[in-house]
Amino acid sequence: MVEDLVRNGFKFTIIGSTGGFLREGNTTFLVGVEDGEKDALISLIQQNCKAREQMVNVLPPDASPVGTFVPSPIKVPVGGAIAFVLDVEQFERF
Repeated sequence: MVEDLVRNGFKFTIIGSTGGFLREGNTTFLVGVEDGEKDALISLIQQNCKAREQMVNVLPPDASPVGTFVPSPIKVPVGGAIAFVLDVEQFERF
C-alpha cells in the first residue's frame, strides 16, 4: 500500500495501532487529497486492502484453559479497510 501511495503521488502519515478483539497490529493512513483525487485514492485502497477470514482462538492470550476445556477456533473477518471522508475547512503546509 505504501509503495502505491508514493508511486501515485499521495502524501500521507502512518499511525500504528493494535486492534481490540484480535490484539493484532493495524495501520492507519491519514491522507489529505483534493476533491478531484478522492476517487483515485479510494480505488487504490480497494485494490490493496482485501478482507479475508482467519481462524482465531477466542481464549484471551493471558488466560489459561481451566481443566480440559479448550475452546475451538472460530473464523473471523480480518483485513480490509475503512475509509472516512471528511471535508477540511482549512489546511496549511509549513
